[in-house]
Amino acid sequence: MIGYAFMGAAHSQGWRTAGRVFDLPRDPVMSVICGRNATAVRTAADRHGWASTETDWRALIERDDVDLVDICTPGDSHAEIALAALAAGKHVLCEKPLANTVAEAETMTAAAEAAYRNGRLAMVGFNYRRVPATALARSMVAEGRLGALRHVRVAYLQDWLVDPEFPLTWRLKKELAGSGSLGDLGAHIVDLAQYLTGERLAGVSALTETFVRERPLPGGPTSGLSAVSANGTGQVTVDDAAVFTGRFTSGALASFEATRYATGRKNALRIELNGSRGSLAFDLERLNELAYHDGTEPGEHAGFRRILVTEPEHPYLEAWWPPGHGLGYEHTFVHQVRDLVHAIDEGRRPEPSFADGLQVQRVLAAVEESAEKNSVYTPIAV
Repeated sequence: MIGYAFMGAAHSQGWRTAGRVFDLPRDPVMSVICGRNATAVRTAADRHGWASTETDWRALIERDDVDLVDICTPGDSHAEIALAALAAGKHVLCEKPLANTVAEAETMTAAAEAAYRNGRLAMVGFNYRRVPATALARSMVAEGRLGALRHVRVAYLQDWLVDPEFPLTWRLKKELAGSGSLGDLGAHIVDLAQYLTGERLAGVSALTETFVRERPLPGGPTSGLSAVSANGTGQVTVDDAAVFTGRFTSGALASFEATRYATGRKNALRIELNGSRGSLAFDLERLNELAYHDGTEPGEHAGFRRILVTEPEHPYLEAWWPPGHGLGYEHTFVHQVRDLVHAIDEGRRPEPSFADGLQVQRVLAAVEESAEKNSVYTPIAV
């Protein structure tokens, strides 16, 4: 694994746990973790159960005891690392968004296709597909329980940037992160909407905004970043919020909101699908539940009802706890490992593939293009 911060810890939980819960056809061995700071990466290795460390990702890829490379780095390095790993004959798991540009994602997808012909697999880490409730929702839509799709509305709301004194981290610089809330949160909800509906977005119309355009440098005025002002701040070069509408290939309408400025919202993701025969809704803050309305029932006792997604017949839950004992965020990464290991053992394409990641990247690029065209506005006189 390359990278050891938030996502590195989450992925480590998945690799460490999957084989202890599920009967896997192959046992993952956590051989080596990589990071530039030797002391910090050694601490991470000891905490999360990695056998050894490297400070150069190229050295990690060259090792004979590495069959799979898990990329948990900022987006600006995804393409270079993934391409090198695939060329070296490794399987690859890459965190979302797949890349910082469509061109990078296209190159990565082409390399993944070539690697697949040689028995090597590449998967992108959209972990919200692995919530049992969303996997159940996908099967219900595929079974036709909602009928013809009419509406999809999605919001992903956080508030960790509300304080204007929050420092200028890598997530706020376009050259490192690619985009702001759009890539960080929007990538998740675009993928989740397309996964649940089984359709692709065919067009979008968007607005984005950056509310705080300068922030304190995390290391002070001498941190070496570009666009540094005299008062020790740096320029924010990504969006803080994105709002866009879209249309799916079937003609269904969609609305999306992604922001890191929704005061009081910590990690609030909600999606609702309305169809001609029924509706489904999922709320990440109640991730063991689905809300379902069967529109074919008689009106006198119809309405939304809660489905508690903890039964052994529900996706992923055959190996976990008795009914009624809920799972949490970290379990999505355990399920991700389970699915990837099975795909490797069976030699089949994993989902979501790099091609799926490329599709999301194209939507994000279209959102940015639309927002740029819509960026000029005139306040309405009162």
